[in-house]
Amino acid sequence: MAGGKIFQPNTKIRLTNVSVVRLRKGGKRFEVACYKNKVTEWRTGVEKDIDEVLQIHQVYMNVSKGQVAKTDVLKQCFETEDVDKVIFEILKHGEQQVSDKERHHQLDNMFRDIATVVMEMCINPKTRQQYTVTMVEKAMTEVHYSVNTNRGTKQQALDVIRQLQERGTIPIARAQMRVRVVMPAKDGKRLKKDITDLISAMEDEDHGELYEYVCLIDPGKYRAITELVGKETRGAGEVVVLSLDTKDDDSVSQNVSQADAL
Repeated sequence: MAGGKIFQPNTKIRLTNVSVVRLRKGGKRFEVACYKNKVTEWRTGVEKDIDEVLQIHQVYMNVSKGQVAKTDVLKQCFETEDVDKVIFEILKHGEQQVSDKERHHQLDNMFRDIATVVMEMCINPKTRQQYTVTMVEKAMTEVHYSVNTNRGTKQQALDVIRQLQERGTIPIARAQMRVRVVMPAKDGKRLKKDITDLISAMEDEDHGELYEYVCLIDPGKYRAITELVGKETRGAGEVVVLSLDTKDDDSVSQNVSQADAL
């Protein structure tokens, strides 16, 4: 070989413009290099593809220095040589390293996203009107709501609604869902009491060959009603979402599956 030099593999891989997730285990530091903003999306279930999260499928001792963790070290600290298992543990339990400026920006964005979800889900029960995002943000500030970047926005929005209701910061309630329940007449008579127990108000009732109810329900009861109707009618009945009960709402029929997002 020219010059008598022998090639030595380099275990240093340098990356730039990354978001680092760090986990200490077995007295050592382990890191993975991710794309910015993707870690939170993965933790909250928005992003499912791990390859969209990782800049490189590798475990490091130090990302900034490009020092890759050796297999025997992974085995010693994680009791496995499976890089995928180690990566998932670091992503799940590790701490994301961000600058103060980035963290502040991330918290501000998530705070507004949570407020937006609350606005979409709720109304002022006195006026039947939705609040603006700015009004919800102000109420969240008054209850000193603290954003958790490792939890989803919808989950935190439900926490906000509960806190605002408990403290009476503003009058707020989940927007009622207007639904049409249709089923064979024999089932309609048999299930009327069970359905009545799950609804907030009955707006219309009609029966002939089919039993039909138009009623208002709390969105949280939607799944219970659809499961009841589906199971007890063996698929012969259906629940159709008509609208959300807000003052300026248009009663536009939606596919039932869309209500699962509420």
